[in-house]
Amino acid sequence: MTQPKNMPYIKGPSKALKKERSFVLHLPALVSGYDARGDNFEEKTKLSEISSQEAVIRIKNKVLLGTKLDLSLKIPKTLILENNLNLTVSGKVSSASMDSTQKKQQLISLQLDKIFKIYPISKSE
Repeated sequence: MTQPKNMPYIKGPSKALKKERSFVLHLPALVSGYDARGDNFEEKTKLSEISSQEAVIRIKNKVLLGTKLDLSLKIPKTLILENNLNLTVSGKVSSASMDSTQKKQQLISLQLDKIFKIYPISKSE
């Protein structure tokens, strides 16, 4: 059986992975995990970009590829959001490079887990 010339034909699944759009979003963040020496650390930073699959941050602590890091983001209240929110996500370091704009910092990409926690921040925090 032949395919009509005006009908599209796809042989097998496409190998091209669809990369989700990321958003430039500079939010205060707290990153924690284990550094390259295996020591536990916690560092205040700012989020650079985020999508549902990936987050990009800059940190001073050196980390290895594959290291799991936790990221806690403070989301300010807006006209739509009645309360400040805290979003907690985790992910594995998928890339790490020296940041040419900020000496002594690494530019880190985290491949995010699908599980996250989001909750309102109390007035006392």
